[in-house]
Formats: sequence, structure tokens, C-alpha cells
Amino acid sequence: MATGDGLPPWRPLLRAAREREGRRSHQNRWLQLATVGVDGTPRVRTLVFRGWGGPAALDLLTDGRSAKGAELALQPAVEICWLLPRARCQFRLRGVVQALDPELEQQELERHWQALSPSGRALWAWPEPGRPLAGAGAFPQQWPTEAPRPEHFQLLRCVLNEVELLELCGHPHLRRRWHAETDWNEIRLNP
Repeated sequence: MATGDGLPPWRPLLRAAREREGRRSHQNRWLQLATVGVDGTPRVRTLVFRGWGGPAALDLLTDGRSAKGAELALQPAVEICWLLPRARCQFRLRGVVQALDPELEQQELERHWQALSPSGRALWAWPEPGRPLAGAGAFPQQWPTEAPRPEHFQLLRCVLNEVELLELCGHPHLRRRWHAETDWNEIRLNP
């Protein structure tokens, strides 16, 4: 059941866990994204949470030159594991990467681009990921604010349909699951 502010009931729990992790902690923004490789084998990598694209949709950024784009074109289903060690919580979020309307996508890309610091933008000027290592000069540390957004700067909007929370404190641990199809009603599970 959605909360009074229209958010799924797990969203305030995630916000509270991130706050317990510490506002200045990078770990409260790092999560692991699992996809299926083009060869059918699993892939997992750490990405940075960039904000919410809706009540049950989170935004991640990726380099379109990386393997993720091809993987998600073949299989848009994803699972995200968000471990918050200080809060002793693990959130597992399942959903699909949603294709956006082109106009909305451009607006959202620009919004995310403008939110990046010059050092954050510099990452998008680095050489193509996964290729043989380039010389040190190929990795700028800053990027001008007025520099145009590169084509390979891509948004992954993950629309969630299932969320599971494992709280690793107390005895026994507490495990809960919510599904979008049941209006986010909570189900308690054995840990």
C-alpha cells in the first residue's frame, strides 16, 4: 500500500537506511546492478544511485560504450542489490530498464548532466571502457561546465516491480517483500 505521500512503503525504509549509513558516506549511493550478458551469463557491477525518476523508478547513469547497453537491449530485466552495512540492511530491487519518450529522455539526461560536478563530468571524457589502457593524459580530472553532453552519456531508468528488504539486526533477522502488482502490500518472509 502506498504511503500518505504516494510513495511505496519501502521507500521511507530505504531513505532511513541511507541516512543511518551517513549523508556524507559514498556507500549510501553505491549499489550493484545485475544484468544478463549478451552470451547469457550473469554480469554485475557497482553504479551510483542518481535519484528517483518516479515513486518506484530509480535513475542510474552509464557510458553507452560499455557492455551494459547491448546487454539491456537484449534483456532489460535487472536486479539491484543495495547493501547498507552501517544500517545493517540489504535491499534487493527487481525491475526493468525503461525506454523513455525521446523528449523526456533528453530533458532527464540534461538534468543529470547539469547536476554533475566538473570532476564527475570528466569521467565521460575518458576513453572507451573495457579497452586496453590508454596513457595517463587520456583521463582528464576536470571537465568544463560549458562542455556539451557526450552522446555516450546514458540514463538507465529502472522501473521496479519487486523489492525485498533483509534487516540484519535482531534475532531472527527480518525479511520483507513488496510487489507492485499487489499495490506494494508487505509480505513477511523467513530470513
